[in-house]
Amino acid sequence: MNDVALSILLLCIIAVLGLGLGGIKVKGIRLGVGGVMFGGILVGHVVHQLGIRLNPAPLAFLQEFGLILFVYTIGVQVGPGFFAALKRAGLALNALAAAIVALGMLVAAGIYWLADVPLPAVLGLMAGAVTNTPSLAVAEQTLQSDSNIGLAGLGYAVAYPFGIVGILLAMMLIRTALRISIKTEADRFEESRRLQAPPLETLDVVIRNSNLNGVAMRDVPGLVDQGVVASRLKRGERLMVPGPDTLLELGDLLHLVGPAPKLKGMQLVLGEKTDIKLTTKNTDLRWEKVVVTNSKVLGESLAALNLRQLHQVVISRVNRAGVEIAPTPALQLQFGDILNVVGRPDDIRTVSGILGNAQHLLQHTQMIPIFFGIALGVLLGSLPLYLPGVPNALKLGLAGGPLLAAIALSRVGNIGPLVWFMPPSANLVLREFGIILFLAVAGFKSGGRFIEVLVSGDGLLWMGYGALITLLPLLTVGFYARIVMKQNYLTLCGLLAGSSTDPPALAFANGLAASEAQSLAYATVYPLVMCLRILAPQILVMILAGFAA
Repeated sequence: MNDVALSILLLCIIAVLGLGLGGIKVKGIRLGVGGVMFGGILVGHVVHQLGIRLNPAPLAFLQEFGLILFVYTIGVQVGPGFFAALKRAGLALNALAAAIVALGMLVAAGIYWLADVPLPAVLGLMAGAVTNTPSLAVAEQTLQSDSNIGLAGLGYAVAYPFGIVGILLAMMLIRTALRISIKTEADRFEESRRLQAPPLETLDVVIRNSNLNGVAMRDVPGLVDQGVVASRLKRGERLMVPGPDTLLELGDLLHLVGPAPKLKGMQLVLGEKTDIKLTTKNTDLRWEKVVVTNSKVLGESLAALNLRQLHQVVISRVNRAGVEIAPTPALQLQFGDILNVVGRPDDIRTVSGILGNAQHLLQHTQMIPIFFGIALGVLLGSLPLYLPGVPNALKLGLAGGPLLAAIALSRVGNIGPLVWFMPPSANLVLREFGIILFLAVAGFKSGGRFIEVLVSGDGLLWMGYGALITLLPLLTVGFYARIVMKQNYLTLCGLLAGSSTDPPALAFANGLAASEAQSLAYATVYPLVMCLRILAPQILVMILAGFAA
Protein backbone atom coordinates (compact mmCIF):
# COMPACT_ATOMS: atom_id res chain seq x y z
CA MET A 1 0.00 0.00 0.00
CA ASN A 2 1.46 3.39 -0.97
CA ASP A 3 1.88 6.27 1.48
CA VAL A 4 -1.15 8.22 0.29
CA ALA A 5 -3.50 5.24 0.58
CA LEU A 6 -2.07 4.27 3.98
CA SER A 7 -2.40 7.84 5.26
CA ILE A 8 -6.04 8.03 4.22
CA LEU A 9 -6.77 4.63 5.76
CA LEU A 10 -5.21 5.64 9.07
CA LEU A 11 -7.11 8.95 9.11
CA CYS A 12 -10.40 7.13 8.55
CA ILE A 13 -9.60 4.76 11.45
CA ILE A 14 -8.70 7.76 13.64
CA ALA A 15 -11.93 9.57 12.70
CA VAL A 16 -14.14 6.57 13.49
CA LEU A 17 -12.33 5.88 16.76
CA GLY A 18 -12.19 9.54 17.80
CA LEU A 19 -15.80 10.38 16.95
CA GLY A 20 -16.93 7.29 18.86
CA LEU A 21 -14.85 8.39 21.84
CA GLY A 22 -16.17 11.94 21.54
CA GLY A 23 -19.76 10.69 21.63
CA ILE A 24 -19.36 9.14 25.07
CA LYS A 25 -21.09 11.25 27.72
CA VAL A 26 -19.72 11.57 31.26
CA LYS A 27 -22.14 13.42 33.55
CA GLY A 28 -23.80 15.00 30.54
CA ILE A 29 -20.52 16.25 29.06
CA ARG A 30 -18.78 14.83 26.00
CA LEU A 31 -15.68 15.73 24.02
CA GLY A 32 -17.50 15.76 20.70
CA VAL A 33 -15.19 16.26 17.74
CA GLY A 34 -12.32 16.90 20.18
CA GLY A 35 -12.19 13.13 20.73
CA VAL A 36 -10.57 12.81 17.30
CA MET A 37 -7.39 14.31 18.75
CA PHE A 38 -7.09 11.48 21.26
CA GLY A 39 -7.93 8.88 18.65
CA GLY A 40 -5.01 10.29 16.65
CA ILE A 41 -2.65 10.10 19.63
CA LEU A 42 -3.58 6.47 20.24
CA VAL A 43 -3.19 5.42 16.59
CA GLY A 44 0.00 7.46 16.26
CA HIS A 45 1.48 5.69 19.29
CA VAL A 46 0.60 2.25 17.93
CA VAL A 47 2.03 3.05 14.49
CA HIS A 48 5.22 4.37 16.07
CA GLN A 49 5.60 1.22 18.19
CA LEU A 50 5.16 -0.94 15.09
CA GLY A 51 7.92 0.96 13.35
CA ILE A 52 5.77 2.07 10.43
CA ARG A 53 7.10 5.19 8.72
CA LEU A 54 4.90 7.42 6.59
CA ASN A 55 5.72 10.15 4.13
CA PRO A 56 4.89 13.34 6.08
CA ALA A 57 3.91 15.31 2.96
CA PRO A 58 0.38 13.84 2.47
CA LEU A 59 -0.35 14.19 6.17
CA ALA A 60 0.84 17.79 6.24
CA PHE A 61 -1.37 18.64 3.25
CA LEU A 62 -4.45 17.01 4.78
CA GLN A 63 -3.89 18.76 8.10
CA GLU A 64 -3.51 22.21 6.59
CA PHE A 65 -6.34 21.74 4.09
CA GLY A 66 -8.63 20.58 6.88
CA LEU A 67 -7.77 23.69 8.88
CA ILE A 68 -8.44 25.91 5.87
CA LEU A 69 -11.86 24.31 5.29
CA PHE A 70 -12.80 24.78 8.94
CA VAL A 71 -11.81 28.44 9.32
CA TYR A 72 -13.12 29.39 5.86
CA THR A 73 -16.62 27.99 6.54
CA ILE A 74 -16.61 29.68 9.95
CA GLY A 75 -15.86 32.96 8.20
CA VAL A 76 -18.68 32.44 5.70
CA GLN A 77 -21.06 31.68 8.56
CA VAL A 78 -20.27 34.71 10.71
CA GLY A 79 -19.34 37.19 7.96
CA PRO A 80 -22.76 38.86 7.50
CA GLY A 81 -23.04 39.64 11.23
CA PHE A 82 -19.34 40.10 11.99
CA PHE A 83 -19.02 43.85 11.64
CA ALA A 84 -22.19 44.51 13.63
CA ALA A 85 -20.82 42.28 16.39
CA LEU A 86 -17.47 44.08 16.21
CA LYS A 87 -19.20 47.43 16.76
CA ARG A 88 -21.32 46.11 19.63
CA ALA A 89 -18.80 44.13 21.65
CA GLY A 90 -15.55 44.16 19.68
CA LEU A 91 -13.57 46.43 21.98
CA ALA A 92 -14.55 44.61 25.18
CA LEU A 93 -13.98 41.12 23.73
CA ASN A 94 -10.62 42.04 22.23
CA ALA A 95 -9.51 43.62 25.51
CA LEU A 96 -10.39 40.38 27.32
CA ALA A 97 -8.57 38.31 24.69
CA ALA A 98 -5.47 40.51 24.95
CA ALA A 99 -5.57 40.05 28.72
CA ILE A 100 -5.55 36.26 28.27
CA VAL A 101 -2.47 36.51 26.02
CA ALA A 102 -0.70 38.83 28.46
CA LEU A 103 -1.45 36.59 31.46
CA GLY A 104 -0.15 33.57 29.53
CA MET A 105 3.11 35.40 28.91
CA LEU A 106 3.38 36.27 32.61
CA VAL A 107 2.83 32.64 33.62
CA ALA A 108 5.46 31.51 31.09
CA ALA A 109 7.93 34.09 32.41
CA GLY A 110 7.24 32.91 35.97
CA ILE A 111 7.97 29.30 34.98
CA TYR A 112 11.26 30.40 33.40
CA TRP A 113 12.33 32.33 36.49
CA LEU A 114 11.02 30.09 39.27
CA ALA A 115 11.26 26.58 37.80
CA ASP A 116 14.52 27.07 35.89
CA VAL A 117 13.06 25.66 32.65
CA PRO A 118 15.19 26.49 29.58
CA LEU A 119 13.87 29.46 27.58
CA PRO A 120 13.42 27.46 24.33
CA ALA A 121 11.30 24.90 26.19
CA VAL A 122 9.24 27.70 27.78
CA LEU A 123 8.52 29.18 24.34
CA GLY A 124 7.45 25.75 23.10
CA LEU A 125 5.27 25.19 26.16
CA MET A 126 3.60 28.57 25.65
CA ALA A 127 2.85 27.80 21.99
CA GLY A 128 1.61 24.28 22.69
CA ALA A 129 -0.47 25.35 25.68
CA VAL A 130 -2.58 27.52 23.39
CA THR A 131 -2.30 25.19 20.35
CA ASN A 132 -0.78 27.97 18.27
CA THR A 133 1.58 26.57 15.64
CA PRO A 134 2.57 29.99 14.15
CA SER A 135 3.77 30.97 17.63
CA LEU A 136 6.04 27.90 17.66
CA ALA A 137 7.30 28.74 14.15
CA VAL A 138 8.21 32.28 15.27
CA ALA A 139 9.88 30.91 18.40
CA GLU A 140 12.01 28.56 16.29
CA GLN A 141 12.92 31.43 13.95
CA THR A 142 13.93 33.55 16.95
CA LEU A 143 16.12 30.81 18.47
CA GLN A 144 19.56 30.23 17.06
CA SER A 145 20.81 26.65 17.53
CA ASP A 146 19.26 23.34 16.45
CA SER A 147 19.30 22.10 20.04
CA ASN A 148 17.22 25.09 21.14
CA ILE A 149 14.78 24.48 18.31
CA GLY A 150 14.51 20.83 19.39
CA LEU A 151 13.71 21.89 22.95
CA ALA A 152 10.99 24.25 21.70
CA GLY A 153 9.42 21.48 19.62
CA LEU A 154 9.53 19.09 22.54
CA GLY A 155 7.83 21.59 24.83
CA TYR A 156 5.17 22.17 22.19
CA ALA A 157 4.48 18.44 21.78
CA VAL A 158 4.11 17.93 25.54
CA ALA A 159 1.81 20.89 26.09
CA TYR A 160 -0.33 20.58 22.94
CA PRO A 161 -2.72 17.76 23.95
CA PHE A 162 -3.65 19.41 27.23
CA GLY A 163 -3.81 22.74 25.37
CA ILE A 164 -6.87 21.38 23.58
CA VAL A 165 -8.36 19.63 26.61
CA GLY A 166 -7.54 22.54 28.94
CA ILE A 167 -9.68 24.99 26.99
CA LEU A 168 -12.60 22.56 27.09
CA LEU A 169 -11.95 22.02 30.79
CA ALA A 170 -11.97 25.76 31.45
CA MET A 171 -15.35 26.06 29.70
CA MET A 172 -16.73 23.17 31.76
CA LEU A 173 -15.36 24.51 35.07
CA ILE A 174 -16.89 27.95 34.52
CA ARG A 175 -20.20 26.40 33.51
CA THR A 176 -20.26 24.02 36.50
CA ALA A 177 -19.03 26.50 39.12
CA LEU A 178 -21.53 29.18 38.12
CA ARG A 179 -24.36 26.70 37.37
CA ILE A 180 -24.98 28.06 33.91
CA SER A 181 -27.89 26.84 31.77
CA ILE A 182 -26.91 26.54 28.11
CA LYS A 183 -30.51 26.91 26.93
CA THR A 184 -30.96 30.08 28.99
CA GLU A 185 -27.77 31.57 27.57
CA ALA A 186 -28.80 30.74 23.99
CA ASP A 187 -32.23 32.30 24.56
CA ARG A 188 -30.65 35.42 26.07
CA PHE A 189 -28.33 35.83 23.12
CA GLU A 190 -31.18 35.56 20.64
CA GLU A 191 -33.20 38.01 22.72
CA SER A 192 -30.32 40.50 22.69
CA ARG A 193 -30.13 40.16 18.91
CA ARG A 194 -33.84 40.82 18.63
CA LEU A 195 -33.47 43.94 20.77
CA GLN A 196 -30.66 45.18 18.55
CA ALA A 197 -32.84 44.51 15.49
CA PRO A 198 -36.39 44.98 16.88
CA PRO A 199 -39.02 42.70 15.35
CA LEU A 200 -41.38 44.33 12.89
CA GLU A 201 -44.98 44.80 13.95
CA THR A 202 -48.12 46.09 12.24
CA LEU A 203 -50.52 48.92 12.99
CA ASP A 204 -53.72 50.09 11.30
CA VAL A 205 -54.34 53.84 11.61
CA VAL A 206 -56.98 56.24 10.35
CA ILE A 207 -55.86 59.66 9.07
CA ARG A 208 -57.20 62.35 11.43
CA ASN A 209 -54.48 65.00 11.06
CA SER A 210 -56.05 67.71 8.87
CA ASN A 211 -52.58 68.99 7.96
CA LEU A 212 -52.04 65.79 5.94
CA ASN A 213 -55.11 66.20 3.74
CA GLY A 214 -53.85 66.29 0.14
CA VAL A 215 -50.25 65.61 1.14
CA ALA A 216 -48.29 63.04 -0.90
CA MET A 217 -47.08 59.93 0.93
CA ARG A 218 -43.44 60.83 0.31
CA ASP A 219 -43.90 64.13 2.16
CA VAL A 220 -45.34 62.64 5.37
CA PRO A 221 -42.73 63.36 8.10
CA GLY A 222 -40.96 60.18 9.23
CA LEU A 223 -42.87 57.75 7.03
CA VAL A 224 -39.78 56.86 4.99
CA ASP A 225 -36.74 57.82 7.06
CA GLN A 226 -38.09 56.17 10.24
CA GLY A 227 -38.14 52.68 8.73
CA VAL A 228 -41.94 52.45 8.61
CA VAL A 229 -43.68 51.09 5.50
CA ALA A 230 -47.29 51.77 4.48
CA SER A 231 -48.14 48.58 2.63
CA ARG A 232 -51.89 49.10 2.13
CA LEU A 233 -54.33 52.02 1.95
CA LYS A 234 -58.11 51.72 2.18
CA ARG A 235 -60.33 54.54 0.96
CA GLY A 236 -64.00 53.79 1.28
CA GLU A 237 -64.37 50.21 0.05
CA ARG A 238 -61.27 50.27 -2.13
CA LEU A 239 -58.01 48.68 -0.98
CA MET A 240 -54.88 49.79 -2.84
CA VAL A 241 -51.09 49.77 -2.66
CA PRO A 242 -50.02 53.35 -1.83
CA GLY A 243 -47.16 54.85 -3.81
CA PRO A 244 -44.92 57.84 -3.10
CA ASP A 245 -47.25 60.10 -5.11
CA THR A 246 -50.48 58.88 -3.47
CA LEU A 247 -52.32 61.85 -1.93
CA LEU A 248 -53.76 61.25 1.53
CA GLU A 249 -57.30 62.17 2.49
CA LEU A 250 -58.92 62.48 5.89
CA GLY A 251 -60.47 59.15 6.87
CA ASP A 252 -58.01 57.05 4.86
CA LEU A 253 -56.94 53.83 6.57
CA LEU A 254 -53.25 52.87 6.43
CA HIS A 255 -51.66 49.50 7.25
CA LEU A 256 -48.19 50.23 8.65
CA VAL A 257 -45.26 47.85 9.19
CA GLY A 258 -42.22 48.70 11.31
CA PRO A 259 -40.63 48.56 14.79
CA ALA A 260 -43.14 49.19 17.59
CA PRO A 261 -41.61 52.50 18.81
CA LYS A 262 -41.58 53.87 15.28
CA LEU A 263 -45.19 52.83 14.73
CA LYS A 264 -46.19 54.67 17.89
CA GLY A 265 -44.48 57.80 16.60
CA MET A 266 -46.22 57.55 13.25
CA GLN A 267 -49.58 57.12 14.97
CA LEU A 268 -49.06 60.47 16.70
CA VAL A 269 -48.34 62.08 13.32
CA LEU A 270 -51.14 60.46 11.30
CA GLY A 271 -54.12 60.15 13.59
CA GLU A 272 -55.44 57.30 15.69
CA LYS A 273 -55.33 53.53 15.87
CA THR A 274 -58.28 51.65 14.36
CA ASP A 275 -59.56 48.13 14.89
CA ILE A 276 -60.49 47.80 11.23
CA LYS A 277 -58.16 45.23 9.68
CA LEU A 278 -56.89 45.98 6.19
CA THR A 279 -56.86 42.36 5.07
CA THR A 280 -56.23 41.43 1.43
CA LYS A 281 -58.88 38.71 1.62
CA ASN A 282 -61.63 39.08 -1.01
CA THR A 283 -59.71 41.91 -2.71
CA ASP A 284 -57.55 42.11 -5.83
CA LEU A 285 -54.42 42.49 -3.65
CA ARG A 286 -52.19 39.66 -2.41
CA TRP A 287 -49.04 39.30 -0.37
CA GLU A 288 -46.35 36.73 -1.04
CA LYS A 289 -42.83 35.86 0.13
CA VAL A 290 -40.25 36.29 -2.63
CA VAL A 291 -36.65 35.08 -2.33
CA VAL A 292 -33.80 37.11 -3.81
CA THR A 293 -31.79 34.76 -6.05
CA ASN A 294 -31.16 36.85 -9.18
CA SER A 295 -27.49 37.86 -9.24
CA LYS A 296 -28.36 41.00 -11.25
CA VAL A 297 -30.14 42.64 -8.28
CA LEU A 298 -27.61 41.67 -5.60
CA GLY A 299 -26.14 44.76 -3.98
CA GLU A 300 -28.89 46.97 -5.41
CA SER A 301 -30.80 49.15 -2.98
CA LEU A 302 -34.59 49.11 -2.75
CA ALA A 303 -34.59 52.75 -3.82
CA ALA A 304 -32.61 51.90 -6.98
CA LEU A 305 -35.00 49.07 -7.88
CA ASN A 306 -37.96 51.44 -7.34
CA LEU A 307 -40.43 48.54 -7.24
CA ARG A 308 -43.22 50.63 -5.76
CA GLN A 309 -43.42 53.13 -8.61
CA LEU A 310 -42.47 50.83 -11.48
CA HIS A 311 -44.56 47.81 -10.53
CA GLN A 312 -47.08 49.05 -7.93
CA VAL A 313 -45.92 46.71 -5.17
CA VAL A 314 -44.72 47.39 -1.63
CA ILE A 315 -41.95 45.55 0.23
CA SER A 316 -43.30 45.37 3.77
CA ARG A 317 -40.63 43.16 5.43
CA VAL A 318 -37.19 41.73 4.71
CA ASN A 319 -35.98 38.57 6.43
CA ARG A 320 -32.22 38.05 6.32
CA ALA A 321 -30.75 34.93 7.95
CA GLY A 322 -33.71 34.70 10.32
CA VAL A 323 -33.64 38.37 11.35
CA GLU A 324 -36.36 40.79 10.21
CA ILE A 325 -35.04 44.06 8.77
CA ALA A 326 -36.98 47.23 8.04
CA PRO A 327 -37.09 47.71 4.23
CA THR A 328 -35.55 51.18 4.12
CA PRO A 329 -34.79 52.71 0.71
CA ALA A 330 -31.02 52.34 1.31
CA LEU A 331 -31.22 48.62 2.14
CA GLN A 332 -29.08 46.62 -0.28
CA LEU A 333 -30.33 43.18 -1.26
CA GLN A 334 -28.30 40.05 -0.56
CA PHE A 335 -28.67 36.52 -1.86
CA GLY A 336 -31.25 34.61 0.17
CA ASP A 337 -33.16 37.67 1.44
CA ILE A 338 -36.87 36.89 1.83
CA LEU A 339 -39.14 39.81 0.93
CA ASN A 340 -42.80 40.23 1.82
CA VAL A 341 -44.32 41.71 -1.34
CA VAL A 342 -47.80 43.26 -1.38
CA GLY A 343 -49.60 44.00 -4.64
CA ARG A 344 -51.76 42.57 -7.39
CA PRO A 345 -50.98 39.01 -8.46
CA ASP A 346 -49.70 40.04 -11.91
CA ASP A 347 -47.44 42.70 -10.40
CA ILE A 348 -46.10 40.28 -7.80
CA ARG A 349 -45.28 37.76 -10.54
CA THR A 350 -43.38 40.45 -12.42
CA VAL A 351 -41.41 41.42 -9.33
CA SER A 352 -40.75 37.74 -8.55
CA GLY A 353 -39.14 37.40 -11.96
CA ILE A 354 -36.97 40.45 -11.29
CA LEU A 355 -35.82 39.22 -7.87
CA GLY A 356 -35.38 35.59 -8.94
CA ASN A 357 -37.52 33.66 -6.44
CA ALA A 358 -35.76 30.39 -7.38
CA GLN A 359 -36.16 28.50 -4.10
CA HIS A 360 -34.01 25.57 -5.24
CA LEU A 361 -30.94 27.83 -5.48
CA LEU A 362 -30.99 28.20 -1.69
CA GLN A 363 -29.92 24.55 -1.48
CA HIS A 364 -27.29 24.89 -4.19
CA THR A 365 -23.64 25.52 -3.32
CA GLN A 366 -21.63 27.50 -5.84
CA MET A 367 -18.18 25.91 -5.98
CA ILE A 368 -16.27 28.65 -7.82
CA PRO A 369 -16.69 31.21 -4.96
CA ILE A 370 -15.45 28.62 -2.44
CA PHE A 371 -12.19 27.96 -4.29
CA PHE A 372 -11.81 31.62 -5.19
CA GLY A 373 -12.23 32.59 -1.53
CA ILE A 374 -9.82 29.93 -0.28
CA ALA A 375 -7.20 30.96 -2.86
CA LEU A 376 -7.56 34.60 -1.85
CA GLY A 377 -7.27 33.60 1.82
CA VAL A 378 -4.09 31.58 1.22
CA LEU A 379 -2.53 34.54 -0.60
CA LEU A 380 -3.60 36.90 2.18
CA GLY A 381 -2.17 34.57 4.83
CA SER A 382 1.15 34.37 2.97
CA LEU A 383 1.73 38.12 2.78
CA PRO A 384 4.50 39.34 5.11
CA LEU A 385 3.41 42.01 7.57
CA TYR A 386 6.10 44.29 8.95
CA LEU A 387 5.60 46.01 12.30
CA PRO A 388 7.93 48.66 13.74
CA GLY A 389 10.42 47.17 16.18
CA VAL A 390 9.66 43.58 15.23
CA PRO A 391 12.67 41.89 13.59
CA ASN A 392 10.73 39.23 11.70
CA ALA A 393 7.82 39.66 9.29
CA LEU A 394 4.47 38.45 10.59
CA LYS A 395 2.02 36.33 8.61
CA LEU A 396 -1.62 35.48 9.21
CA GLY A 397 -0.92 31.97 7.96
CA LEU A 398 -3.30 29.34 6.63
CA ALA A 399 -5.71 29.90 9.52
CA GLY A 400 -5.93 33.68 9.68
CA GLY A 401 -5.85 34.42 5.94
CA PRO A 402 -8.81 32.24 4.85
CA LEU A 403 -10.82 33.33 7.89
CA LEU A 404 -10.47 37.03 7.12
CA ALA A 405 -11.05 36.46 3.39
CA ALA A 406 -14.27 34.54 4.09
CA ILE A 407 -15.53 37.22 6.50
CA ALA A 408 -14.90 39.98 3.98
CA LEU A 409 -16.32 38.14 0.96
CA SER A 410 -19.46 36.91 2.73
CA ARG A 411 -20.02 40.43 4.03
CA VAL A 412 -19.77 41.82 0.49
CA GLY A 413 -22.19 39.09 -0.60
CA ASN A 414 -21.33 38.87 -4.28
CA ILE A 415 -18.91 39.99 -6.96
CA GLY A 416 -20.82 39.90 -10.22
CA PRO A 417 -22.29 36.40 -10.62
CA LEU A 418 -20.10 34.96 -7.83
CA VAL A 419 -22.23 34.67 -4.69
CA TRP A 420 -20.74 33.95 -1.26
CA PHE A 421 -23.75 32.12 0.09
CA MET A 422 -23.53 28.59 1.40
CA PRO A 423 -26.52 26.49 2.54
CA PRO A 424 -26.22 25.83 6.30
CA SER A 425 -26.13 22.07 5.76
CA ALA A 426 -23.24 22.32 3.27
CA ASN A 427 -21.38 24.71 5.56
CA LEU A 428 -21.74 22.32 8.49
CA VAL A 429 -20.51 19.31 6.50
CA LEU A 430 -17.41 21.10 5.22
CA ARG A 431 -16.69 22.57 8.65
CA GLU A 432 -16.92 19.23 10.44
CA PHE A 433 -14.93 17.44 7.73
CA GLY A 434 -12.17 20.05 7.93
CA ILE A 435 -11.77 19.97 11.70
CA ILE A 436 -11.76 16.16 11.73
CA LEU A 437 -8.90 16.10 9.22
CA PHE A 438 -6.94 18.67 11.20
CA LEU A 439 -7.39 16.95 14.56
CA ALA A 440 -6.71 13.48 13.21
CA VAL A 441 -3.33 14.49 11.77
CA ALA A 442 -2.40 16.67 14.76
CA GLY A 443 -3.10 13.81 17.14
CA PHE A 444 -1.30 11.28 14.95
CA LYS A 445 1.82 13.45 14.82
CA SER A 446 1.85 13.89 18.61
CA GLY A 447 1.19 10.22 19.31
CA GLY A 448 4.61 8.98 18.22
CA ARG A 449 6.56 10.83 20.94
CA PHE A 450 3.79 11.63 23.38
CA ILE A 451 4.07 8.62 25.70
CA GLU A 452 7.87 8.62 25.51
CA VAL A 453 8.14 12.28 26.49
CA LEU A 454 5.46 11.91 29.11
CA VAL A 455 7.10 9.10 31.07
CA SER A 456 10.75 10.09 30.71
CA GLY A 457 12.74 13.00 32.04
CA ASP A 458 10.79 16.13 32.89
CA GLY A 459 7.89 15.31 30.61
CA LEU A 460 5.20 15.15 33.29
CA LEU A 461 6.53 18.28 34.98
CA TRP A 462 6.59 20.17 31.70
CA MET A 463 3.04 19.02 30.97
CA GLY A 464 2.03 20.50 34.33
CA TYR A 465 3.68 23.79 33.44
CA GLY A 466 1.87 23.78 30.11
CA ALA A 467 -1.41 23.18 31.93
CA LEU A 468 -0.76 26.25 34.09
CA ILE A 469 -0.15 28.38 30.99
CA THR A 470 -3.39 27.05 29.53
CA LEU A 471 -5.71 27.23 32.53
CA LEU A 472 -4.69 30.20 34.69
CA PRO A 473 -5.29 32.94 32.06
CA LEU A 474 -8.49 31.31 30.75
CA LEU A 475 -10.05 30.81 34.17
CA THR A 476 -8.98 34.22 35.51
CA VAL A 477 -10.37 36.16 32.56
CA GLY A 478 -13.29 33.75 32.07
CA PHE A 479 -14.64 34.16 35.60
CA TYR A 480 -14.04 37.92 35.49
CA ALA A 481 -15.85 38.26 32.16
CA ARG A 482 -18.81 36.26 33.42
CA ILE A 483 -19.13 37.58 36.99
CA VAL A 484 -18.09 41.20 36.57
CA MET A 485 -18.85 41.96 32.92
CA LYS A 486 -21.90 39.66 32.71
CA GLN A 487 -20.80 38.22 29.35
CA ASN A 488 -23.06 35.63 27.77
CA TYR A 489 -21.61 32.16 28.41
CA LEU A 490 -21.74 31.13 24.74
CA THR A 491 -19.97 34.34 23.76
CA LEU A 492 -17.46 33.61 26.52
CA CYS A 493 -16.79 30.14 25.07
CA GLY A 494 -16.09 31.70 21.67
CA LEU A 495 -13.78 34.21 23.36
CA LEU A 496 -11.83 31.45 25.14
CA ALA A 497 -11.49 29.44 21.93
CA GLY A 498 -10.51 32.51 19.90
CA SER A 499 -7.98 33.70 22.47
CA SER A 500 -6.20 30.37 21.99
CA THR A 501 -6.80 30.37 18.20
CA ASP A 502 -8.11 26.86 18.78
CA PRO A 503 -10.56 25.47 16.13
CA PRO A 504 -11.27 22.26 18.11
CA ALA A 505 -12.39 24.33 21.09
CA LEU A 506 -14.69 26.33 18.83
CA ALA A 507 -16.10 23.11 17.42
CA PHE A 508 -16.77 21.93 20.98
CA ALA A 509 -18.38 25.27 21.89
CA ASN A 510 -20.56 25.20 18.76
CA GLY A 511 -21.80 21.78 19.83
CA LEU A 512 -23.20 23.23 23.06
CA ALA A 513 -26.01 25.13 21.35
CA ALA A 514 -27.25 26.03 17.87
CA SER A 515 -26.23 29.68 18.17
CA GLU A 516 -23.93 32.07 16.33
CA ALA A 517 -22.68 33.58 19.60
CA GLN A 518 -19.62 31.32 19.82
CA SER A 519 -18.48 31.76 16.23
CA LEU A 520 -19.05 35.52 16.24
CA ALA A 521 -16.93 35.96 19.37
CA TYR A 522 -14.23 33.67 17.98
CA ALA A 523 -14.03 35.60 14.71
CA THR A 524 -14.14 38.95 16.53
CA VAL A 525 -11.00 38.30 18.59
CA TYR A 526 -9.10 35.99 16.24
CA PRO A 527 -7.22 38.57 14.09
CA LEU A 528 -5.83 40.51 17.07
CA VAL A 529 -5.01 37.36 19.03
CA MET A 530 -3.16 35.78 16.12
CA CYS A 531 -0.94 38.85 15.85
CA LEU A 532 -0.34 38.88 19.62
CA ARG A 533 0.47 35.15 19.69
CA ILE A 534 3.04 35.70 16.94
CA LEU A 535 4.56 38.65 18.78
CA ALA A 536 4.55 36.93 22.20
CA PRO A 537 7.63 34.67 21.81
CA GLN A 538 9.69 37.50 20.34
CA ILE A 539 8.72 39.80 23.19
CA LEU A 540 9.50 37.11 25.77
CA VAL A 541 12.91 36.45 24.24
CA MET A 542 13.75 40.17 24.32
CA ILE A 543 12.56 40.59 27.94
CA LEU A 544 13.88 37.37 29.46
CA ALA A 545 17.17 37.43 27.58
CA GLY A 546 17.59 41.05 28.66
CA PHE A 547 17.05 40.13 32.30
CA ALA A 548 19.45 37.20 31.98
CA ALA A 549 22.11 39.50 30.57
